[in-house]
Amino acid sequence: MDGRSRKNIEIGLFVEVIKKEHQRTGELTEGVIKRILTKSQNHPHGIKVMLESGEVGRVKNIIEE
Repeated sequence: MDGRSRKNIEIGLFVEVIKKEHQRTGELTEGVIKRILTKSQNHPHGIKVMLESGEVGRVKNIIEE
């Protein structure tokens, strides 16, 4: 599923995000969404979320379970 549209993002989803400091390397971090930080319905680089671990990043992939 697409991480650029807010309608696809829900608290509790297991996702892969890219953190600001890893944008050059493309390293992804996995986690569960705790908060949705982006207010707009769409964002070209992905919806910004906070994971339960406290890490903040933009959703790249929603992992289907």
